[in-house]
Amino acid sequence: MRKFASLVALVALISGHVAAAQQVDSNNPTCPAAPNWSNYREMRFSEQEVNGRRVLLAEGQIDDNLMPRLQAAVQNFQGDEIWLRSPGGNARVGNQAGRFIRDNNLTTRIPAGWACFSACNFMFMGGGIRFVDNGGLFMVHMFTHTGNRSALEGALQRDSAGTVGQIEQQSALLASEDNDFLIRMGISRLLLTEVMYQQSAVQSAANRSTRRCLTQQEVNRYNVATVPWQGATAAAQPAAAPANETRRNRRRN
Repeated sequence: MRKFASLVALVALISGHVAAAQQVDSNNPTCPAAPNWSNYREMRFSEQEVNGRRVLLAEGQIDDNLMPRLQAAVQNFQGDEIWLRSPGGNARVGNQAGRFIRDNNLTTRIPAGWACFSACNFMFMGGGIRFVDNGGLFMVHMFTHTGNRSALEGALQRDSAGTVGQIEQQSALLASEDNDFLIRMGISRLLLTEVMYQQSAVQSAANRSTRRCLTQQEVNRYNVATVPWQGATAAAQPAAAPANETRRNRRRN
């Protein structure tokens, strides 16, 4: 009875946002106005049983101190699949989390109705097997020195040459790290050049779009999902992994 109640609560959590997510963001027309990416200020980990399988829920912002909690959660986890919903956060921690997930041979999934944005993209891409269920949102943006335009303009006024130099240096380093990460995780680098780097870094009067939600076709084309979605409609529960997929023993860090 307790397991059934947990399943009902989880399905309600996922499906309860699907209708609201249909309203389009006028500034970012490929994305919903209210993505279901959790408002937790620090990512939380919890286990649920779905269709007889244990899944690890990872919900909330990717904060500076994420890694010890992720390591502890995986150490105690008896399953092999992580579900993600997050507005992003610390980009380098997201990369670290993605590498940790890959080292531990975990599967990642964005279920229907959930959204994974910004640094969450790189955490998700760490999955050796990756699912983006129909209705799940893989949301990207252009990396930037700061998303706060007024703060950026103020810094430029105070120290134009120094600030521009720092932005150029940090942007080059981050672009190099992103490129290396995608190669290691088996993602097409065209995701960077054709999608991510085509977005505006900050809003302007001329262009207010700063986010892009990939279509299922794009998720498959860029190998964001290693298991393409075959269904035609959104589902409250994600599809199970194919039975012939074998798992290696995870290394415990």
